[in-house]
Amino acid sequence: MAWKFNNETPIYFQIMEEIKRQIAQGILQPGAQIPSVRELAVIAGVNPNTMQKALSELEREGVLISQRTSGRFVAESGGNVDSMKAELSRKYIVAFVSNMRELGYDNQAMLGRLSEYLEEEKK
Repeated sequence: MAWKFNNETPIYFQIMEEIKRQIAQGILQPGAQIPSVRELAVIAGVNPNTMQKALSELEREGVLISQRTSGRFVAESGGNVDSMKAELSRKYIVAFVSNMRELGYDNQAMLGRLSEYLEEEKK
């Protein structure tokens, strides 16, 4: 099944975020080999050139490493899972706060709604 993309940000950037999310969630472990560009392009439903750009950027950031004849791997240290989790959680929080402000909620009301939701989720 193809990955879902939005029209708000470039697809290659969304691919980068998806791979970082998979690393942060432990789906992709440090040292694990990732599928080839063509395989990932088919999985994601994108052009191989777009996938190549995303993977190259992840290499540049130190999230992935390339080994000439073996393919690409999740970096042992560069893929710092804690920093990826922090980066992604901040993005989700910013989106949450922005959406709640659009609905007219102030900080206290947001915290109240969030607390209510977390209590409901416990049940």
